[in-house]
Amino acid sequence: MKNRFRRRQLGLRIGVTAAWALMGVLAIPGNASDRAVKSKVPPVYPEIARRMKITGVVKVEATVDADGKVTDVKTLSGSRTLSTAAEEAVRKWKFAPAGAASTEDVDVNFAMAQ
Repeated sequence: MKNRFRRRQLGLRIGVTAAWALMGVLAIPGNASDRAVKSKVPPVYPEIARRMKITGVVKVEATVDADGKVTDVKTLSGSRTLSTAAEEAVRKWKFAPAGAASTEDVDVNFAMAQ
């Protein structure tokens, strides 16, 4: 009986500790700041993707300097066939100036024309 009670106490302690840790993680702000986009360059649809009728969203992480210029781009998710075109397009985007550099998550949508 004592062992069961001790295990229950230990389980409660671990549960409370995990809850506090989770709340701490959720309270930390992310890197993405949702800066306004001043100008977008549309991606060039890769010919192979067009022929294969590959569509979808490519999620890209763009590092933007204080002046709004994109300094680095990396694909987070999406089709590898489309990712290079998405990265090349986002490299040419301009964002609104801000007080410091930031990281922006951008979705680039590739859809076939109707």
